[in-house]
Amino acid sequence: MNVEATLAVEWWVVNGPKIAEGGLRIALTVIIAVVIRFLLRRLIDRMTRGNGGRKPKLLKPLRERAPQALGALVSERREQRAKTIGSVLKSFVTVIVFGIAFIQILTEVGMNPAPILTSAGILGVAIGFGAQNLVKDFLSGMFMMLEDQYGVGDVVDLGPATGTVESVALRITTIRDTNGTVWYVRNGEILRVGNSSQGFAVAVVDLPLGYGANLSSAAEVLSKAVVAATDEESMAKDVIDKPQVLGVEKVTPEGITMRVTVKVRPGRQWAVQRALRAKLMPALEEAGISLKSS
Repeated sequence: MNVEATLAVEWWVVNGPKIAEGGLRIALTVIIAVVIRFLLRRLIDRMTRGNGGRKPKLLKPLRERAPQALGALVSERREQRAKTIGSVLKSFVTVIVFGIAFIQILTEVGMNPAPILTSAGILGVAIGFGAQNLVKDFLSGMFMMLEDQYGVGDVVDLGPATGTVESVALRITTIRDTNGTVWYVRNGEILRVGNSSQGFAVAVVDLPLGYGANLSSAAEVLSKAVVAATDEESMAKDVIDKPQVLGVEKVTPEGITMRVTVKVRPGRQWAVQRALRAKLMPALEEAGISLKSS
């Protein structure tokens, strides 16, 4: 056996067990990281899954503002919200688990992870500055999801667009307006949200009267007509409080406007408004109350 072979054998005898032991530890670290990641992601999937239309476990600690009027859309809203939050948690778990495993492997091979972590931190800051709008969109979307400011089926005014929410993601909210146009609004650009589908809504009906109308008689007729209309089965299911005849809302050169309001279920104010106009205008005409001429 030559000198080189002898040195190689001696080196392996001295360092071989350490290398094998280190390789085994690295392999074990990778396997443990993969298993932990798999188990945590499975746990997140279970927490974001709603069985039989029930609320996902992940959303139970979080506040929910889903309006009852959405009906079947509530499940879709919850599912989309849970999946979006779950995807963020999965990404977070992946980064943390594999990051710890990576540091452990560097330590195992004798490298100091501190300089690498410092460089990664500087690179992360640089990327953050370069993609600050993207980061802003994601952070805004995450907080919006956690707070449940709006969801699928809600009628919202986001400033750039007004309409019904069709989908909500971490970066983009999709809205369809009354003309059928689909708007894609970046979450980072949303400075305020007007939600017409939370808590309750108010159906407001303005009725134009002529100057010759007797306001006391008109108020009496409207009071009886609006009570009768809201007691009907088709409308009663949407009404949650007694209607009010507020009286004269404004006086213009063309005539006088009287206002009637009804507190209704969220999202049902427009349907109730249309139904009330169809009932109240004929009631005024039958009572001989003069209406504003067009």
